[in-house]
Amino acid sequence: MRVARLAALFTAVLVLPATALPAQADAPPTPVFKDGQAQPVFDPADVIRENVWVTAPVDSDHDGKDDLVHAEVVRPRATQQGMKVPVVYQASPYYAGGNDVANHNVDVELYVPGAKRAPAGPKIATKTVGPNPAPINWSYQNYFVARGFAVVYGESLGSGQSTGCPSTGDVNETIGAKSIVDWLNGRATARDAAGKAAVADWSTGKTGMMGVSYNGTLPNAVASTGVKGLETIVPIAAISSWYDYYRNDGAVVAAGGFQGEDADVLADYVYTRQDRAVCRPLIDEIAVDQDRVTGDYSPFWDVRNYRNDVNKVRASVLVVHGLGDWNVKTDQGTRWYEMLKAHGVEHKIWLHQAGHADPLSLRRDVWLTTLNKWMSHYLYGIDNGIEREPKATIQREDKSWVDEPEWPLPGAQDVKLYPWPGGSSKGKLDTRNPVPGKAAVEKLADDASKTVEQLANAASSGNRLLYSTTAASQPVRLSGTVKADLSLSFDKPAANVTAVLIDRAPNGTAKVITRGWTDPQNRRDPAKTDPITPGENYKVEVELVAKDYLLAAGHKIEFLVASSDHDYTLRPKPGAGVSVELNRTSLVLPVAGGKPALRAAFG
Repeated sequence: MRVARLAALFTAVLVLPATALPAQADAPPTPVFKDGQAQPVFDPADVIRENVWVTAPVDSDHDGKDDLVHAEVVRPRATQQGMKVPVVYQASPYYAGGNDVANHNVDVELYVPGAKRAPAGPKIATKTVGPNPAPINWSYQNYFVARGFAVVYGESLGSGQSTGCPSTGDVNETIGAKSIVDWLNGRATARDAAGKAAVADWSTGKTGMMGVSYNGTLPNAVASTGVKGLETIVPIAAISSWYDYYRNDGAVVAAGGFQGEDADVLADYVYTRQDRAVCRPLIDEIAVDQDRVTGDYSPFWDVRNYRNDVNKVRASVLVVHGLGDWNVKTDQGTRWYEMLKAHGVEHKIWLHQAGHADPLSLRRDVWLTTLNKWMSHYLYGIDNGIEREPKATIQREDKSWVDEPEWPLPGAQDVKLYPWPGGSSKGKLDTRNPVPGKAAVEKLADDASKTVEQLANAASSGNRLLYSTTAASQPVRLSGTVKADLSLSFDKPAANVTAVLIDRAPNGTAKVITRGWTDPQNRRDPAKTDPITPGENYKVEVELVAKDYLLAAGHKIEFLVASSDHDYTLRPKPGAGVSVELNRTSLVLPVAGGKPALRAAFG
């Protein structure tokens, strides 16, 4: 997550044409709306910029005093003339930059009950940064200020000019970010740099939170408290459960591109407050409690799971996520979205083909129109119909965009496919029947040094099993979550399990559609390790990361089973054997049009 973390912070500021309306002597200036959108009638350079420290009701650094959250306010100067405005609020731990922190070693053996190993901790930061007094900026600042919104930046606890300690998603972090919403609504106190009381009497109290990555995760966290005044959030490439960011069904799984990063590493990275010692005990405690040994779901992760409190969310939610995002994986957004739907929260989703990205760089004008209407409706109460528009906007593989009534696509149905013998080279993936007769067992040996792409492109391999459909006679759309129902046995008491769905083009090139991982010791419960007896068969389900994907005519669907995934899982020494009983194994695809559509394409 670190590469993309700071990228969003240093994007060039949007400079849009803006003219200030002359203020009437007997009335404060007012925003202007046209076609349901706020118009740029204020000069984005003519602003009041002020720094305040908001008191948060938590003492995360244990100094006997409530933590203070540094906030920087940028508001139209018209607010000095009596105009009250809503706020677009971005909370972040990144405004002061980040420390140079090493990741954990991932070339380790897997946990076996009774033979517990000590986790390898990261190196302490060798290069550190501290608070940054320079004005905070954002690519959306001028856009919103010109249209009659204030922009507020909040520095997470333990970062920059805030006090307290960073905790990678724990409750104290949420309280810190929430305190600014409370201050904007008169429920929390603040002081300025001179120690004088600071009151947000220029604000209507209506607040919208948005941001990318960690800056989008904090809106999810704050919304899960049900705080009054938070009217809407726009989480972009955001986390909804920290366990699923660093773990997967008991397996220690990396954020794409950051093998070995974990909750303690991230906390150390954003620990940029002035005092370099006060939070060290907390970060050391995180290193232990996150448990890189068993990978089990635990109370440590449960408090960092915002889905637990989806029933408290009262803010509307516009989820944005990349279908190619392997850092904050797509299902962080889609699982949150589906739970919000089920709880009656007003919702909308944008899914695009890029990775860990802001749609501002992908579809600028349409995105800004959508965002403007969304904020104008929920923060200014403009009846522009945004809440009645199609719920899903999706970018297709050819980079075109479609609007659809909902996501997953209504009418998509789960359909089973069945692997047949021949997986060491390439077996058949049948759309109708499982292997008949006696048990058909195929074996692979783990080799974590080989990437999934290498395994997929090998003509034959003893380190994976691969199964393929025939070429599709017509396009096939997948919309939702792919699952692999596996019957497995192991020759050692510990192993990774990786399942991969692949698009094989007519020219032979392979593209990973989606993938998933599990620890078979957590086959019954992510929170409980159940020992494996070598040689015994187990039913193991792997949920792959949710996707929306259109397989082109002439392409094949392939299903790859492996043990370790070089780029995501822990990497034990080669050799662990995994046997797959094909008769009791199936692949479940969420197919638009269901079984008839699948059989029409593959026969």
